[in-house]
Amino acid sequence: MIEASTAQIWIIIIAMGIGTYVIRFSFLGLIGSRELPNWLLKMLRFTPVAVLPGVVAPMLIGSNAAHSADPLRLSAAMVTLIVGLLTRNVLYAIIAGLSVFFGLGALIG
Repeated sequence: MIEASTAQIWIIIIAMGIGTYVIRFSFLGLIGSRELPNWLLKMLRFTPVAVLPGVVAPMLIGSNAAHSADPLRLSAAMVTLIVGLLTRNVLYAIIAGLSVFFGLGALIG
């Protein structure tokens, strides 16, 4: 295993922060005052819908979940999916899934 010094770790953190800022600035700062084409605006509406499965999937099919099905995580995922399909609202789906996850987690320990 490669050991990294404290200075190397901080250099990496700062470089990643600058890289993230540059990526966001390139979109918001340079293009923010211009009118975006309709086809791009239409595609940007799908961003939250595409991000949600990317956040949830590792919790469901990660290394720990592969050995046994966790009823708490599966029930929260199912509620999230159902609420998302019924309401077509990502925020409501996230809130419902989190409510089930933390609510059932508090009840069953």
